[in-house]
Amino acid sequence: MPYYRVVGEVPRKRHVQFRRPDGGLYAEELMGEEGFSSDSSLLYHRHLPTAIVKAEAVTQLTAPRLEPNVPLSPRHFRTQELTSAGDLVSGRMLLAGNADVRLSYATSDRASELYRNSMGDECVYVQSGRARFESTYGAIEAGPGDYVVIPTGTIHRWVPDGQVNALVIEASGHIRPPKRYLSQYGQFLEHAPYSERDLRAPSEPLLVEGEEVPVLVRTRGGLTRLVYRNHPFDVVGWDGCLYPYAFNIDDFEPVVKRTHAPPPVHQTFEGPGFVVCSFCPRPLDYHPEAIPIPYNHHNVDSDEFMFYVGGDYSARRGSGIDVGSISLHPAGFTHGPQPGAVEAVIDAVGRGVTTTSEVAVMVDTFRPLDLGRDALSCEDPEYAWTWAR
Repeated sequence: MPYYRVVGEVPRKRHVQFRRPDGGLYAEELMGEEGFSSDSSLLYHRHLPTAIVKAEAVTQLTAPRLEPNVPLSPRHFRTQELTSAGDLVSGRMLLAGNADVRLSYATSDRASELYRNSMGDECVYVQSGRARFESTYGAIEAGPGDYVVIPTGTIHRWVPDGQVNALVIEASGHIRPPKRYLSQYGQFLEHAPYSERDLRAPSEPLLVEGEEVPVLVRTRGGLTRLVYRNHPFDVVGWDGCLYPYAFNIDDFEPVVKRTHAPPPVHQTFEGPGFVVCSFCPRPLDYHPEAIPIPYNHHNVDSDEFMFYVGGDYSARRGSGIDVGSISLHPAGFTHGPQPGAVEAVIDAVGRGVTTTSEVAVMVDTFRPLDLGRDALSCEDPEYAWTWAR
């Protein structure tokens, strides 16, 4: 994260004695990225964060296999047809992925177990419902439209309040705001579509007592369940620039041009080998002869994975795309508005329509996406031919 926060109790200096009320020492833990050469935070535990009493391999939650997108084809997946048998961690249904990123859909109404992803950051987009995100850093209340960004190695769990539907983006590295939005010192610049004021992070410690607490840990070697002697949510305070946070898509400020702007103006986050974009309601392009709708385009270096989460998709009318749909337009295929959509939007502008209403989350990857069995189970087989009708 680009700015410093302090939560709870911390000593005046780093790496000095910090004592509990009974005179014992709090246990200091440094969470740091890139070999302690990038962002970090210091957390102060009541108990040793290193004390484990058991470790066992977990084989029943092995990662599903992915299949190449062959024959090469645009795809439409209907997430409305997917139902999960698990929580927001164990119940993830893998839709697509490659060596850089895994994209899953989850729907659940039950609390997850404690979980630590040590392979990379996660970004969970809450499509609907509400959940409490609990971690060693504290808690965040998440609701519809929230992106929750979770740093690598953060022990956490999800506690839904009723049913929650979410898109889960699992990176092979770190997810951050785009560099072009930040000053050389890490402050959001004036041209950025969001700022520090829009980000929500834990504001107080989440102190939980307990003994022999299991934590599911994902590493490149697979899944392990570690049993900690004491509950890891025993942090009395922390400070630094590395922590989980939430950002709501409604706080994204769209960039508007006289003619249609390309997808990079919608970029929200960047990760290794991919970007995340937010398409939000905005004024239509206002040149008197503008075509206020996407032009046919061919992403020669990337696959485009688009999750439609709200509003009216006038550019895709007639294709079957609706709220809850995911489209995948791979490199090697040109895509764009449905036949007749350009004329319909020009006519709508003539009748006084001045804004868009669609809301969507897009993940562009720079390596081809392979497909998961859950995606293929809810695929619309007629989607690829809708431009030819």
